Amino acid sequence: MTAIFNDELHEDFGTWPLAYIPYGGADFGEVRMIAEAIGDGNDNAYYEAWKAGADRLEAEADAALVKGHATSARELYLRASAFYAASFHPLYGAPVDPRLVAAFRLQIDALHKGLELGPNPVYPLRIPFGNLSLPAYLIPAEGHAAEVRPLIIFNNGYDATITDMYFASAVAASRRGYHSLLFDGPGQGAMLYEQGVPLRPDWQTVIRAVVDLAMTQPIIDARRIALSGWSLGGHLAPRGASGEPRIAALVADPGTWSIADLFRDVIVRMFGIAPEAAANLGELEQSVIDRVDAFIRNNRELNWKVVQRGFWVHGVDNLRAYLASAELFTMKGRAELIQCPTLITQAESDPLSAGAPAFFEALRCPKTLMRFTEQEGAGGHCEMGNRSLLNRRVLDWLDEQFAQQI
Repeated sequence: MTAIFNDELHEDFGTWPLAYIPYGGADFGEVRMIAEAIGDGNDNAYYEAWKAGADRLEAEADAALVKGHATSARELYLRASAFYAASFHPLYGAPVDPRLVAAFRLQIDALHKGLELGPNPVYPLRIPFGNLSLPAYLIPAEGHAAEVRPLIIFNNGYDATITDMYFASAVAASRRGYHSLLFDGPGQGAMLYEQGVPLRPDWQTVIRAVVDLAMTQPIIDARRIALSGWSLGGHLAPRGASGEPRIAALVADPGTWSIADLFRDVIVRMFGIAPEAAANLGELEQSVIDRVDAFIRNNRELNWKVVQRGFWVHGVDNLRAYLASAELFTMKGRAELIQCPTLITQAESDPLSAGAPAFFEALRCPKTLMRFTEQEGAGGHCEMGNRSLLNRRVLDWLDEQFAQQI
């Protein structure tokens, strides 16, 4: 596909809102004009262009609201939230860029304004979690807001936000008649950006707290609670379901067995390391660590994924500590604990999907492997080129699972 943005990293992030077009998050022309405004500019230009677009949409929303056009205002506020969310990802890393926090707060403010203007206003919730509380939103099923309905808990990954999850998943689920619960866990969204809380491997403790909150909501059918994770959520959600028997169906998009395995294969292949020497990446010889670190830092995309994002999300400041942390994120000894029907996705050209078939084989529960192809326009990461196809197929599968449980 012809790129819209001149910079590859900008293309990766800037095309996310295209996946939201069917759900009101953007239009193609808006994204294309932002790409033209950035041109050959750097990450600062990328941030400024997206923020200017978001500011314009929010100003239009304010004006529409003054004139009594609440429906238009709602649509514009939500779209502004998506644009603010798109603005700051290249700025990832510690110490936290104040522009990232400012844009995130504008994003959440716009999201709140939009959700409160709906026919069934949505207000933020808090999930008790030890001495913390996690931000959450309960999005009602369209046309069934007060009815007891099945729930889908949507689980983010490394770097998307609640706004992204709303457009990528929750709108489609709501239209299909599902209530949706969106949240930021440790290492995600507000928990990372504003509180500096890092990611944790024992995600079953997080999901237990999320389900506890769900059980207090009178509109939730406690027998039919699904958990769906995208990107790194394709690891976190299965890890969560492995310790939470109240989950009645699980979706992993894509199914990801381990964070460390994604690095292990590359290190063995590219750096000539014996497989046994790479059995625990946190224990690699320092000379190997230094070579890998230099390789990562000299590659713009890898530097963003590992140094800017990975170090920050895991709460570390060096490659050895990051790799040692990554080793803790595994389904070894956990996959066989999942008992509910499970759907694993595999997108044809997504490297993160490569281990999905092996993950699928390790499961002992009722299971389905669902493949997506380039020919369908859905071969990329999380099927973002045709997200509506993913939503249709996954929701069809979920309809079938829950119909059997009535």
